[in-house]
Amino acid sequence: MSLDKLEPAPKGAVGVYLPYYQGNKRTVLPFAIGLYQKGSIEGKRRIEGGEHIPFVATWRVSSLPADLTRCRVQFDGNAELSYEVAMANYEFINFLIDMLVDYKKTRLTDFAKPFYRKLLSHLE
Repeated sequence: MSLDKLEPAPKGAVGVYLPYYQGNKRTVLPFAIGLYQKGSIEGKRRIEGGEHIPFVATWRVSSLPADLTRCRVQFDGNAELSYEVAMANYEFINFLIDMLVDYKKTRLTDFAKPFYRKLLSHLE
């Protein structure tokens, strides 16, 4: 799915999340929730000085901001390169907002570095 064709979520779904975001993030919020409601995204992890690594991220959808989202990311189609992270929905949607903002600049679907730090933090 192309992020260019992403539909915004209905106002009712967006309204419950508004208290969690300020400023420009509120403009992107309907699209981030629309992406969240899809339950998955394919992208490429940027590697400086190397080839980008394809990934698929999947999650179970819930409508409440404080519910827990468990996101699973699999890199390069390899089950051994699968990682999971759990966080509140509003926090995960914040990472999707960052992804959409970055996509507008780079045309590359990728999570920001703070997401990967959280995803891989249990490995340290």
